[in-house]
Amino acid sequence: MRKKFRIKRGDIVQVISGDDRGKRGKVLRVFPQEERAIVEGVNFVRRHTRPRRMGEAGGIIEKEAPIHISNLMLVCPKCNQPTRVGMMFLEDGTKVRYCKKCGEII
Repeated sequence: MRKKFRIKRGDIVQVISGDDRGKRGKVLRVFPQEERAIVEGVNFVRRHTRPRRMGEAGGIIEKEAPIHISNLMLVCPKCNQPTRVGMMFLEDGTKVRYCKKCGEII
């Protein structure tokens, strides 16, 4: 069974635990099977690369690594605070996410 997550690509999230605790960033990609997401500017790793072709430079590349969804909290666009996310149905039957702190639809 596929899990549904309340964090989607393009959301602003805050890291709530780990080395990058307190940092905020935009979600670049979500991996539902692994329960992980890549967040812009968070959880950098160094990748040592060797030159592949003639004239190409090798070196150390820093890039974002996936972080577990449980270590992220969605930041509400209205109240600008990390919040839990609730789900509800509108009158027309569409399912939407809402902020548990201020009640605003996300």
